[in-house]
Amino acid sequence: MNGTRSPHPTSLPKAPVREYYSRVVAYLMLAASVAAGNYANVFSHTLLWLVPYALLYPHLAYWVSERFRLDRPHYTLLSLLFLDALHCGAAAALLGFSVVPSMMGLLALTFSALIIGGLRNLCLALLVAFSATLLTASLIEVQVVPETPALVDLVSILFATLYICINAYYLHQQSIRLSQIRIEIKGEQEKAARLARNLAKYLSPQVWESIFSGKKHVRLETQRKKLTVFFSDIRGFTELSEELEAEALTDLLNTYLNEMSKICMKFGGTIDKFIGDSVMVFFGDPSSQGAKKDAMAAVSMAIAMRKHMKVLRQHWRAQGITKPLEIRMGLNTGYCTVGNFGADTRMDYTIIGRDVNLASRLESAAEAGEILISHETYSLVKDVIMCRDKGQINVKGFTRPVQIYQVVDFRRDLGASSTFLEHELPGFSMYLDTNGIQNFDQERVIQALEQAAEKLRDKIIL
Repeated sequence: MNGTRSPHPTSLPKAPVREYYSRVVAYLMLAASVAAGNYANVFSHTLLWLVPYALLYPHLAYWVSERFRLDRPHYTLLSLLFLDALHCGAAAALLGFSVVPSMMGLLALTFSALIIGGLRNLCLALLVAFSATLLTASLIEVQVVPETPALVDLVSILFATLYICINAYYLHQQSIRLSQIRIEIKGEQEKAARLARNLAKYLSPQVWESIFSGKKHVRLETQRKKLTVFFSDIRGFTELSEELEAEALTDLLNTYLNEMSKICMKFGGTIDKFIGDSVMVFFGDPSSQGAKKDAMAAVSMAIAMRKHMKVLRQHWRAQGITKPLEIRMGLNTGYCTVGNFGADTRMDYTIIGRDVNLASRLESAAEAGEILISHETYSLVKDVIMCRDKGQINVKGFTRPVQIYQVVDFRRDLGASSTFLEHELPGFSMYLDTNGIQNFDQERVIQALEQAAEKLRDKIIL
């Protein structure tokens, strides 16, 4: 007839102490009932040995349980419960099946069994108690005492109530502590989530997701994969950095990198790193849609970046930056070594290889606003992307000349069926993509164009 056990080591009071106190009260009920019954001349004087036994057993049980609890805490708890059930059944027989003391003992046993393990343990405990009652009745001659004096009933009820109240108090304290622990755990989880979100900004979303999902291990390992590698930088950025203040330059660069990152994420690219105004992206890892689709996504991203530069130039012009900044890009497809490089304490998820160097060289060879791709990339995208043959160039680090192509645009956007219109002059910049305009915005675009045309006509008349 023991109490509950705390699920957390910091619960107050500790589980072994709580079980000890509750067991002491339960066996005090037996001792007090026997003493009261002898005082009222209901029970035989031969049962007085139960008083010292009931007073000593809880201490002995606590001492034994402490020796075995650390090895098998669950089995120790169940063993003590079944011993309590044995005592409860034997005591009911020894006390002559007196109704109130027997019922109070059974109530305490039921309460303990439900707290420890639910209905399963309750059924087992009742079975053990019933077996102990039959065994005791068969071994000794039981003198049935159906009714007991009010004093015996009062003592039994008083100690049973005290036992239940003590356990209820401990359960209440435990629930309070568990609520505090839940709040603390929730706070730690939120803190860990915020930290994870902050750390995720230093990694590409694909790499971060693969690490946190367990698909990739954080250790020094690499593999060979066919990737499409992309490099870009801003033509004229170095000269601009000498003209602008550091704050304005920082704002410009952050705006540019933020917009380019959005486009990269839209097409599923893995951002490797930012180096000043340079951007390095690769397609095909951690996830790949196949070499052809990866190459298509990379070239599509490059075209989208080039088109978006017109919007950025208009934004910068409004800020007083009149220097026309252009982006130049280079792409190549080939087998690269990708994975974690560095030391055990500081790793960098990146790619290396000959084909990475070629993509970087193509970016350096590109003119302002130009996208250069290698023959390998061209062979994968030529059916969708219109490219212009630019012949062969000598590339540093390559013994043979490299065949290169200039990306023009999507084939669907060329000719009479073009979905976009762009034009740029001093004081005028326009980029119109009909596929990107929602139906409910079309009237607003038409009104804006008509207003612009009307203002221009008014100026001509004047």
